[in-house]
Amino acid sequence: MRLLRLLALALVAIALIVVSIANRETVTLHALPLEAGSFLGYSWSVQLPLFLVILGGILVGLLLGFVWEWARERRIRVTAVKAKREVAWLEGEVDRLKSKTEEKPKDEVLALLDKPAGRG
Repeated sequence: MRLLRLLALALVAIALIVVSIANRETVTLHALPLEAGSFLGYSWSVQLPLFLVILGGILVGLLLGFVWEWARERRIRVTAVKAKREVAWLEGEVDRLKSKTEEKPKDEVLALLDKPAGRG
């Protein structure tokens, strides 16, 4: 299984290298469209190789997806923590009630149920 995972990672690395080599041309990224930039008097731009733009877009998309999913699952994590606290409290309550009523059950069925599983 580890070999399969390493093979998959190697294939992804080779694919990224091939895409990077094939897209080395320089492109200009503008913060605003040219018309809007000239109207507002703000025209920030930067020149980068195309593969950096592609890989940067993928990276930003992944990060946004991870943050979105983490925020969406917050409700599930909060519910799990509350349930864990309630289970711990209820187990403590059961132990306290058992310690108060240490007398033997009068019913034979209850005696069999409370009997610890032992030998034979």
